[in-house]
Amino acid sequence: MTNQTHHEASPVVPERYRTAVVPHIMVTDAAEALSFYVRAFGAVEDFRLDAPGGGVLHAEIRIGEAVLMLGDAAEAPFASPAELGGTSAALHVYVPDVDALVRTAVAAGAELLQEPADQFHGDRTAHLRDPSGHLWVFLTHLEDVSGAELAARAAGLAQ
Repeated sequence: MTNQTHHEASPVVPERYRTAVVPHIMVTDAAEALSFYVRAFGAVEDFRLDAPGGGVLHAEIRIGEAVLMLGDAAEAPFASPAELGGTSAALHVYVPDVDALVRTAVAAGAELLQEPADQFHGDRTAHLRDPSGHLWVFLTHLEDVSGAELAARAAGLAQ
């Protein structure tokens, strides 16, 4: 593991994750989800289109520089995790201080699934579930790890 603490983390998101697929999640109550993401994750609402009969047709938020689209799960094929009884995807977002984000998110109502911890791959990570049922992995980059070093560290986990 690294001797570097999370307070010395690099503010830079690894190059390969700077341009990524933009997730578009569905929730049961998008207005409440938007409010939660602002309170819990420090999200900034960039765009919101409310449905004429109520609800949110489409919204876009930013958490750091990561963009996320969301809306109410109004009709098939879209469904929320609550309707599905779970989710098969997790949303990964790099943040400057994962520990601070976790404290804020839990206070706002997120469920902590894994405490922040330094990982063999060079990031400090934590796992959360939001009130809508989506799984989040927040990461703070600690160090760049070469492919050879990553393989050696991963092999060490099996021992």
